[in-house]
This record gives sequence, structure tokens and C-alpha cells, in this order.
Amino acid sequence: MNGEDEAAWHAWRDEWSLADGLTYLNNGSFGPTPRAVSAARRRWMDVVESDPHDFLVRQLGPRLGEVRARLADLAGTAADNLALVENATVAMNIAAASVDLRPGDEVLANDHEYGAVLRLWQRVCQRAGAKLVVQPLTVPIRDGEAVVDELFTAATDRTRILVVSHITSPTAVVFPLEAICRRARELGLVTCVDGPHAIAMLDVQIDALGCDYYTASCHKWLCAPLGTGFLYVHPRRQHAVAPVLVSWGRTLEGDTASWRDEFNWIGSRDPSPFLAVPAAIDFLGKVGFESFRRRTHGLAAYAREQLASCLDAAALVPDDPQWYGSMISMRLPDGESEPLQRALWERYRIEIPIVSWRGMRLVRPSCHLYTQRDAIDLLVNALKELLSG
Repeated sequence: MNGEDEAAWHAWRDEWSLADGLTYLNNGSFGPTPRAVSAARRRWMDVVESDPHDFLVRQLGPRLGEVRARLADLAGTAADNLALVENATVAMNIAAASVDLRPGDEVLANDHEYGAVLRLWQRVCQRAGAKLVVQPLTVPIRDGEAVVDELFTAATDRTRILVVSHITSPTAVVFPLEAICRRARELGLVTCVDGPHAIAMLDVQIDALGCDYYTASCHKWLCAPLGTGFLYVHPRRQHAVAPVLVSWGRTLEGDTASWRDEFNWIGSRDPSPFLAVPAAIDFLGKVGFESFRRRTHGLAAYAREQLASCLDAAALVPDDPQWYGSMISMRLPDGESEPLQRALWERYRIEIPIVSWRGMRLVRPSCHLYTQRDAIDLLVNALKELLSG
């Protein structure tokens, strides 16, 4: 990348309202919303407020249909397979409430999964008299086939459901999801994919996966407002989907009944975050999704290189976009995570997660269009100072 290219990328930071002096390397947790998308949301708020009854009763359903169509095109499926929900957590709860677990059944997961997801499925299993099996996966990861084999080593004739991330939260690993879903289908398992990091970071093609459920958040890499996500349900499972919030369960504008009706109207709520999702898709479309992915993966690769050489930090995956995208987790020397994360914020104004995982301390820089190499350099220098004493 030449200097002119870097200068052009640098200009993208002005599209966000990030505070002066802040080094934000935590898009993977809470992605800030660009100015253009926030403006689109405010415009929708004004439209709603101009006649709330007309908009909510007559216009909302078709408008949400337009949002689903844009998301479906981005995620490689049909709009009829998507329901709009606040985030992947809500979507995962709906999926968990929609499966039929019996005493003695097992749910298979692995130890790279998001803690809240494991907590949810542990509770579901306890209530059903079932068992959550969390299979450890060897790190560093070297081979996709080995990951698939090791994961399904824990599958038994009692296993009914597979819960697996597309991109893991603590370790930032892109799993070989198509191969995992294919093996799950061969075993007759219901597959529930946790995908909040994948939308926009990867070229997601849900239909090609053949999974039963796919849960997503749009406020991370897609840059949509907080409180936007979706649940994908395969047509073979749509009849069994049960909402976690019960309201009228029908369309207000008289459209043909659908399994999604339970989710379009869950009582009075602000629809503007969802209605601004197309503006977020258009925003990233200006730079091009493939250009966005190459740029942010290049920054994550630079972070990997600098952390490895300056801190003797170790990566958990090979240096290949097959295994990581716009964020990377690197192992730091053992120690307490929370004080280190707090010191990075208090002394250097760096926002970044330091994760405790399986006895390791991981730093997880994540990169977006507002990120430059000097932000990563600042992180590396700050860590050098803090870890040296």
C-alpha cells in the first residue's frame, strides 16, 4: 500500500464521532456507528414521530421487509428466512427456546465459544435434564480438518444440537464452518451458529452452510446502530420457532401470515435502528466490502506481526485470512487481565479487551476503517511499558 492509499484510508476516521485522543481497538465488542448511519437513524425517528400510528400500523411491516431484503442479499439467503431482532443474544435465546430437548440429550459446543452463549445453553440443558458438552480444541490451530475431527470427537448417540461460532469471540478464530455444518448434518444434528462477528467481516453465505439457525448482530462490523441483529431460520425449522416475548403475533397492516409475525411486533419500540441498517450497508458499499475486508485484515495482520516481534506474543492460528479476519487474538505473558485492560485505558486511552481464556491472557485488537497503523503501534508500545514493570 503506497502513501497515497494510506492517506485515503486515514480520511475514513472522520466518518466517525470517536473522541479526540481515543485509540479504539474494540470494534469486536461495540462497534461505533458512523455519522452517516446515525443521521439516517435520526431521519427515521423524525418520520415515525410525524405520525406514529400511521407509521407503526401501516408502514412498519413493509419497511422492515425492505431491511430484511437488504440483509438477506448481504448474508446469502432469502428475506423470508430472516427475522429482525436486537442482537445475536436475543436471536440465540429464540433459537434455544425453539428446540426440543429431552432428559439425557446432549448439546455439543467447544471452549472457544462466547461465555454468554455457553451460559444460556447450560441453563437450557439444566431445565430440560440434558447435558452441555464443551469440547476443548487444541491451540495453536493448524488444520481445518483436525478442528472438525476434534470437535466431533465429543459427539455421541445422545447429541442432538451443535452450537458453534462462525468467528469466535475470545480467540478471534474463523472456524471452518461449512465443513463443521456438513459433518453435523451427516450426524443428524440441529446446527445453531453464533455469527455476530461474521456479518461484513466475511462474505457470509448462509444458504451454502445448510445450518438450522444463524444468529447475528449488525452493530459490529456492519456499522449499524446498537440494537440491530437478525435470526436466520432454515425453512425446515420455521414451524417450530417460538418467541421469547409474546405479543399479538400477527401483522398489523394485513399482510399474509408468516413465522416472522411474532418478531415484527413485540409491543411499542423504536424501529429507527433497524430502518437505518440499509444506510450502514450503503456506507460500507462506498469503499467496497472486499476492499474493507482486505484493509482490515491487513491491519490485523500488522497487529499480529508487531505484537509477535515486540512482545514475543503467540498467535493461536496460522497467518492466513482463512483463519482470522479483522481481529486477532495474541497470547501475552501470564498475569491478571482486568488490571492490564484498565491500565491501558487509564494511562493511554486505549480501548481494547484483555481476555482470560483457558488459563491464558489474550489481547484482541480489532480493526475497522477508522483504524490506522499508528493506533497499533501505540498499543504495542503501551503494552511493552506495562508488561516491563
